Amino acid sequence: MEWPEDNRLKNSLNKFDQYVMNDIPIRLIRLSDMTFVGRNDVKNHFRSSVTEDFKDPSKLVKYAILSHRWLDNSEEEPTYEEMKSGRASGPGYGKLKKFCEKARAYNLEFAWSDTCCMDKNNGTELDESIRSMFRWYENSAICIIHLAQSETIVDIMGDEWTERGWTLQELLAPHQIKFFNKHWMPMTSDVSDRSWKDTEVMKTLERATGIPLHDLREYHPGPVRVDERMSWAARRKTSRVEDVAYSLMGIFNVSLKIAYGEGGDRSFCRLFEAIMQTGDRSVLNWTGEAAKHHCSHAIPRSPQNFVGRTLELLVDPSLGPLEMTMTSLGLRVPLVILPLSVCSTRQVTGRYDVTVECPLCPAIKFNFVTASLAGHDTNQFALGIVDYSLGSSDLPQIRGRSAGCILHRSALLRDICRPSSRDFIRINTVFPPKHDFGQWKKVDGTGLVELNFPNVCRKSTFYISREYLEIVYL
Repeated sequence: MEWPEDNRLKNSLNKFDQYVMNDIPIRLIRLSDMTFVGRNDVKNHFRSSVTEDFKDPSKLVKYAILSHRWLDNSEEEPTYEEMKSGRASGPGYGKLKKFCEKARAYNLEFAWSDTCCMDKNNGTELDESIRSMFRWYENSAICIIHLAQSETIVDIMGDEWTERGWTLQELLAPHQIKFFNKHWMPMTSDVSDRSWKDTEVMKTLERATGIPLHDLREYHPGPVRVDERMSWAARRKTSRVEDVAYSLMGIFNVSLKIAYGEGGDRSFCRLFEAIMQTGDRSVLNWTGEAAKHHCSHAIPRSPQNFVGRTLELLVDPSLGPLEMTMTSLGLRVPLVILPLSVCSTRQVTGRYDVTVECPLCPAIKFNFVTASLAGHDTNQFALGIVDYSLGSSDLPQIRGRSAGCILHRSALLRDICRPSSRDFIRINTVFPPKHDFGQWKKVDGTGLVELNFPNVCRKSTFYISREYLEIVYL
């Protein structure tokens, strides 16, 4: 049964109103007079164009968005207060006028710039703007990218725009982008520079950013391939240390409360905890020093920990997510634990070169280098396999080619005695174990390692006893 036409129109209008009030910037620049308009103004401007067969609001509400490198003296960029009062001037305002001029050439009526369209003195508005920014770039009709240090496409390789934190999402989020050089001349003759062809600009972007062409052509945000995506941000810089984390929210499709002043370590830990909740195994594929987290050693300090990641994981959707929960004891994660024994240890320039093998499967042998191996004579080592699944039989199912992290734990030194039974009433004391060990931890400086089980094809699987499945707190 079809809806009456007035009900279909009402449904379309509700869909349109919801989109405008949630998925476009809080305010835009009206290009005809370079003044601010709010969401209600934009809604009223386009509402009369909504019809009963209306489907995609983004095709009706069109605006241009600017991506650029801020001036060295950020005070020369136009602010919200200066634009509102009509006092904006200087080189930053000149750049804004050029941007608006190029936006009008696309037959657009509205535009957005991060320099002046946010009231940064309003904490609630600033929080919403930063958390929504990826979506605002994604919903734009065109992202105009101004490269202030480039004249030709080749110059992109050395332009600071490719080295800033926020410009990563500004490159990936929009469906259409257009590059303009330092003189505001278009760098190609194409309407949009995002192309499915191997154009010069696309190949240059791949070399300059380290981002594969398929992601440059069509990026899907989300907490997947975390290790690879973090490496894209490794060499990028931000003015505020917290922005290292905040600028990556949209890339991984997670949301954080904005809290400038909390410091870079805390903000990145919060980002990483949010990403971990989705269970992507590649979050463990990093090396180097762990963050100063209050209870876990499984969180890296920054995206730089993912540079030269040790292993490219095979993506197998059938495995499902890995259960990971942050607790007061650390990152709670169930792993398939296989024991490792030390074959040799060699100290080289303050570091330890260690070779270990699995006594249950001698074909499994690893070599790793770590900066610390204190008390290694009383250490236990193990391999924690991460890419397994639990079938209907509730037994761990492992592939012939798998990945795991090298773990260690130290013997606990305690003054243990066995009181006489007459000292207690109804309490049975037992002989203490020969060795009592602390929690498993990742060996410092190591990432995920690859293991290949003998006589098992890389993509084939086999079952292992559930006794090897152990909950650890990293």
